[in-house]
Amino acid sequence: MTEAEQSTPVPGIPCWVSLMTRDLRSAEDFYGTVLGWTFRSGTLGEGFSVAHAGALPVAGIGQIAPGLPTIVSWTPYFAVPDVDTAAARVRERGGTIAVGPIRIGPGRGAMAADREGAAFGFWEGRTPPWSFGRDSAPASLELRTSHAFDSAIFYSEVFGWASEEPGGCEVGYAYRQDAVVVRQGGRTVATLRGGGDAASPDAL
Repeated sequence: MTEAEQSTPVPGIPCWVSLMTRDLRSAEDFYGTVLGWTFRSGTLGEGFSVAHAGALPVAGIGQIAPGLPTIVSWTPYFAVPDVDTAAARVRERGGTIAVGPIRIGPGRGAMAADREGAAFGFWEGRTPPWSFGRDSAPASLELRTSHAFDSAIFYSEVFGWASEEPGGCEVGYAYRQDAVVVRQGGRTVATLRGGGDAASPDAL
């Protein structure tokens, strides 16, 4: 995908997702069969590939280096206008920065965990033009946490949700679902549900 085909995402919305796995080829075979994805070599070396739904890049898959005690998991990334500011907000609010901020290809990113340990990343730069709720791109993300409202406050303060900026993300409570719902442009992009185990929160 050329730079001209990329877009600058709305701050606060999910803009990418990546998987770290111990067997890259087996992961490609699995997701290729289940989701129909195809894979191309990424710019980060032999241990990284980019999954495509048709011509659209939708996810990154990376090989965990032998011996590293890294958990095999999917990690969502959220768009931010300034990765250093976002990292500072995470720390100020009791979260943890695991990696970065560092430069990766055409942008800068970081990986973090919220106060309950749920992992997430954030990205400053241009991205593939995901279209929420349409095509083959992810429609929304969900977090199962012990305290949905506390988590919503944490992420709102980090990512500027409910900032009332034109075109930004809106946060509301869905009574029938008992969940905090984040919307942008009329589409749900993230849902936070209570009732999870605080010792092992599900990732966004």
